[in-house]
Order: sequence, then C-alpha cells, then structure tokens
Amino acid sequence: MKYFVMSALTAAFVGWLFWSGQGAQVMIALGTLSAPLLLLLFAGMIVTYLLRALRVYYEFGDATRGRFGACLKLVLTHNALVNVLPMRAGELSFPVLLHREFGVPIMRSGGSLLWLRAQDAIILAALSIAVWQGLAPERRIAGASLLIIGGVLLPHIAQLLLAKFSSGKLGDICAALADSAHHSRIGWLWTIANWIVKLLVLSQVFAQLLAADWQVGAAGAVGGELAAIMPVQGVAGIGSYEAGAAAALALSDIAWVDGLKAAFSLHLLVLVSALVSAGIALLASAIFKNRVVSDDARTNKPSQET
Repeated sequence: MKYFVMSALTAAFVGWLFWSGQGAQVMIALGTLSAPLLLLLFAGMIVTYLLRALRVYYEFGDATRGRFGACLKLVLTHNALVNVLPMRAGELSFPVLLHREFGVPIMRSGGSLLWLRAQDAIILAALSIAVWQGLAPERRIAGASLLIIGGVLLPHIAQLLLAKFSSGKLGDICAALADSAHHSRIGWLWTIANWIVKLLVLSQVFAQLLAADWQVGAAGAVGGELAAIMPVQGVAGIGSYEAGAAAALALSDIAWVDGLKAAFSLHLLVLVSALVSAGIALLASAIFKNRVVSDDARTNKPSQET
C-alpha cells in the first residue's frame, strides 16, 4: 500500500508538472545552466562517490584491502538503486552487495548502513540549522552543538547497548552498530567531506536556477537532501525531494512553484549522474572480468606442436 500511495503521488506530481506547462519551463531552465557549472556538478558528484567508496574501503579493511575499485562499483550500484527504487528500497542492496562481493556478514553490513544513515542525518540536520534563514545565531550554535554532542556519544551508546543486550537478534544488531562505531573517527571524516562537497555543488546549481545568492541555494540543497533520506519516498524520490527543497526555499521567500521547478531540474541531473556512473562502472567491471578470463584461458591453453 505504501508503494502504491507514493507511486501515485509521484505520478500526480509529474502529471501536474507537465500538464500545467511547467515541464517546458524546467527544460528551458536546464538549458540555461552554463557548461562550467554542469561540469562542476558532475565532477563534484564523482568526488562524493569516491569519498563514499573510501568510507566502505576503510570500514571493512579486513575484507576490502586492495580492492578499492570493487568498493567504488558497489557504492555506485547502491547509489543508483537508492535513487531509482521507491521508498528507499535500494538501501537493501548495500548489505547484499557487500556480502556477495566481499563476504561481509549481512548483520555487520546492515549495522554499517544504519550507522552511515545516522551520520548523514546528524550532519544534514546541523547544516540545516546553519543555513536556516532568520534563526538567531545563538540558537544555531546551540542546535549544532547538541547534534555534534549526540554524534560523539553515539559510539558509546552503541557499546552500552551491546553490553546490555549481548544475545539474540537485538544483540547482533548492537554488535554490528558497535563494530561500525569503532570506525567512527575515519567514518566521520569521509561522511563530512562527502556532504560538504555535495552541498557546495548542489547549492551553486540551485542558486543559478533561482537567480539567487549562494545561501538561498544552500537552503534548497539541504531541504531536498533531508527529504531524500526520509524513509517515505516516491519513485526515484520524485515528489518528496522537490517538496523538501521547495519548503526550505519558501523560508527564503522563494515561491513554492519556483522552488519545485528548480528542485526537479536539479533532481534530474542528479539522477542522470547516478545512473550513468553506475552504468559505466558495471560496464567497465564486465569488460575487465572478460579480459581476465580471456588472459587466463590463453595462459592455461596447452601449446600445439608443429
């Protein structure tokens, strides 16, 4: 029922967008983006993929050592599935891919995914406070400080839970979280760097689409990303991402319809980046695998006497 409702909402949003004539304006807006800005966007997205792959590489170093390329392919595949499937169903691919590619237990990789999303939520919430228009400076400092303190305490909370629930499924979950929390320092580094790069480039695109300053673009980028990590999503996140961005932009006196159009334009570019990157990674992996098989076959082929 949830899939049906969110799919219907996505269809309603896209139908309104094009039947009201707003779709043509979205295409026109995309055409106004400069080539350097588009290059900056796609280059920035590639950097974020590399940073996320580094997080996986270092967190599961016992299994991934010397296989960064495989980590990058995993991240790109997982990212594409998360972006395309409704209700964030693509998240389930992360533990499955880690288990298939590196033999990492499902429970451990599931704990890593929960930890990653907790880090994402904390960082995005802190950034949303930082760009909140009209919020007093002391409240911004207080809110961000509380979130940072909570993030620092999360590993200790996981350890306490593990000590209390050491058996059963809950104990397995706590153990997986505690194991992921063990890598919290380096994990925070890659996650913070990822979000800084991503929000910087998204903010620039939002700012140009809306002919606004960078701070307004940052508000739209944070609002859209906050909506994107929520568990209730439409097909490819269409509708929920736009609503989150438009709501954040409304705080900066950007008209609701203008916010929706700008967010949809940027969302299309992000989807293209995710799908093209994953396609290239899978194609390159298939070519490399076939080449290795061919080389092995030639090496093992018995020589013929003349």
